[in-house]
Amino acid sequence: MEPRFAGMTFFATSHAGDVCGTNGLPLTPNSITIYGRSQILRTFSHPNLCMYLDIIRGKHERTMIVSEFYAQSLASVQDSISVPGIVKICHQTLKALSFINSFEIVHRCLAPDNILFDAQGNVKLFNYGLYFMTGKGADVSFPIGNPRYMAPEVFLVDSQIASSPKVDIWSLGIILAEQALGLGQVWSELKLAQLMRKVLSLINCNSDTSVFSRIAREHSCWTKYENLPQSLVHLINSCLQLNPSDRPTPKELLQFSIFKEYTLDDIQIGKFDRPDTLFENIHPLNSLPLQELYYLWRLAGGDVQSELKKQGLIRTMPPILSVPRLVLLEGSVLGKRRDQTSLLDLKIIPLSLDSLRNRLAPVPFSAYYPLIETKSDILNEEEECDAATLPLIIRERDTEYQFRRVVLFRRLLEGYPHTKASIVREARQDIPPLYRGRVWAALLEVEGDFESFYVETDKETPNHTDRQIEVDIPRCHQYDELLSSREGHRKFKRVLKAWVERNPQYVYWQGLDSLCAPFIYLNFNNEALAFACLSAFIPKYLHRFFLKDNSAVIREYLAKFTHIIAFHDPELSNHLQEIGFIPELFAIPWFLTMFSQVDIERCLSDSVAFYCCTPRSTTYRQHERCPGKISQKNKPYHPDLEMSAQSVAELQAESCPRISGADLLDLLDSSKFPRPKVLVVDVRNPELFHLGTAPGSINIPHSRFDLTQESPPLPACPEANILLQNRGKILVVAGQGDSPHAVQVAQVLLRNGLPKVCVLNRGIDVLQLANLLTKPTSS
Repeated sequence: MEPRFAGMTFFATSHAGDVCGTNGLPLTPNSITIYGRSQILRTFSHPNLCMYLDIIRGKHERTMIVSEFYAQSLASVQDSISVPGIVKICHQTLKALSFINSFEIVHRCLAPDNILFDAQGNVKLFNYGLYFMTGKGADVSFPIGNPRYMAPEVFLVDSQIASSPKVDIWSLGIILAEQALGLGQVWSELKLAQLMRKVLSLINCNSDTSVFSRIAREHSCWTKYENLPQSLVHLINSCLQLNPSDRPTPKELLQFSIFKEYTLDDIQIGKFDRPDTLFENIHPLNSLPLQELYYLWRLAGGDVQSELKKQGLIRTMPPILSVPRLVLLEGSVLGKRRDQTSLLDLKIIPLSLDSLRNRLAPVPFSAYYPLIETKSDILNEEEECDAATLPLIIRERDTEYQFRRVVLFRRLLEGYPHTKASIVREARQDIPPLYRGRVWAALLEVEGDFESFYVETDKETPNHTDRQIEVDIPRCHQYDELLSSREGHRKFKRVLKAWVERNPQYVYWQGLDSLCAPFIYLNFNNEALAFACLSAFIPKYLHRFFLKDNSAVIREYLAKFTHIIAFHDPELSNHLQEIGFIPELFAIPWFLTMFSQVDIERCLSDSVAFYCCTPRSTTYRQHERCPGKISQKNKPYHPDLEMSAQSVAELQAESCPRISGADLLDLLDSSKFPRPKVLVVDVRNPELFHLGTAPGSINIPHSRFDLTQESPPLPACPEANILLQNRGKILVVAGQGDSPHAVQVAQVLLRNGLPKVCVLNRGIDVLQLANLLTKPTSS
């Protein structure tokens, strides 16, 4: 297959010495600044622009760029191009320049070797982001642009003054002059210093002599010049105006009448499809979007840095040769040999797709176009990848498996929100990292015109939260290059300010920035989507957590956390209680940040396992978003079967969680659970127990427990042995109504290391509402 993308590299300048900013933190390396600033380029999609696929930060301030690539460029065209062809090239180049100018981006590198052509002969502008990503040249030590095509004002003004879009118009004018006069290259015999003087000498052109005519005379092309259409001459002369203010912008040039004289879509510039690649161009891999192709290429073993090394674009120098001869006390370095490897090399290295093609050779053609509305759950069993049953970390690195998942999720996301159910079902298995941001948004049910909503939100007016946000963001997110960049800081501040603005009932608490971080990272180039995801996530999972006075919410949350620890890990619960290590001392940041700074894969796998074996009512909180009723169809319902609110003091006084009557009824359903999952421990006196109790329960009256001891043992009775034999089942301690005896017995069971102990809310009497009380059989 022909290469579809290529790599290049350059070095950013290093900060002199160990310099700190005004906030006391080290200055952000220029390579990280470039990395953050350049991310916007990856979102550009225009028919006349080469897409930026990746920006990679290497060691020692190195930056590597991966961009869409085509082998044919204007510089490599051998045959002369007709006037209509020149007009088409100009028109498509202007459309591309007008597009990037709308984002306040100037090319500054416009030259024939940066004007590429696809197989249909359409212009694909290349390397248009170098000037922008380097901070208009401030973050690199080399000049940006080809002196041959550089506007005179670039040489005359201070290098710190940014170039305007008019410099690209001059460059385009020189390129058009070359093509119109049939020149391979203007002033091809001149060296660099002579070339710069030649460009500056054009300033002396008077009103009677245009720059274009002077170029024609200097290259003995006057006859060709006189035979050119006047509309083309006028276009080129407009581009080569010496005063930048007299040059039109790309948008203004597109209105010139010359572009209406030709049917541009019908003009063929040249034949760029070679016969030996015609078959390869219909390879199914070419149907994939470039982002997917690059993602899979890396999974198949593609390494940009290794490829650049193989081609000699990355060279290393022995460290001993980089040691300076003299270092002064104030930090100045003298006698250091200049590292030639850090100089700019604009060589482009095409990246071969052969390894990816070979890796996906066994994949059937049907896998490129999966059906998403069939009964076969998307993929037929015979087409399932071998890695489907392997651990997640392996699945995410398996090329064929990720290929199938990426293609599937792309099609599902194209059909969202109609495919919401399928997205949820497939996401339970796994989410391909390439589309994780968009899938999360779908799972959070982000819909509607959230872009306009975000744009209309005030993100600029100073408010009382600005100071805390500005302190937290640089301090807390040095762990990631993207989030620690200046652009990352800017996006953090805008999204957080927008959230505070749209939620006046809440305030900014430390930790909200960490909660925002995953959404910023996954949607770095789409602030509106990051904001929409954050706005949907907080009410769903952290309802009322960010109130100005959130003490009641957090104290209730921590009390339930204590209960859950006791439910699943009594040994840990007993240890924490013995040493007095309460959750208020360690757990608050966990919940405010939703564990965003821990090993999330391990956290998720464990939490899913705990969730599946935890009755819902044991986590009931009165401050949760929707304290829903858990009754089911064909099940008896009564309000007393549901949970009732408890004060924080009551929650803190109890060691074990409470379970609702509705949940207990569900667990006792033999049709749903043929093997019993629950054992009811009735602690009432034997007389009440024999009048009626829960099915399958045992009776251990509370009077048998010596509650006067600090750590009372289990009573010596056959029922206690039954308890130990049923270790691992949910143990529901039931008493008479709201009697405290059930809570006390549950605490004894906890102290004896029995897991999954809970207390039946409102006692055994609630089972009468479901007519479930049975008389125990005499033993």
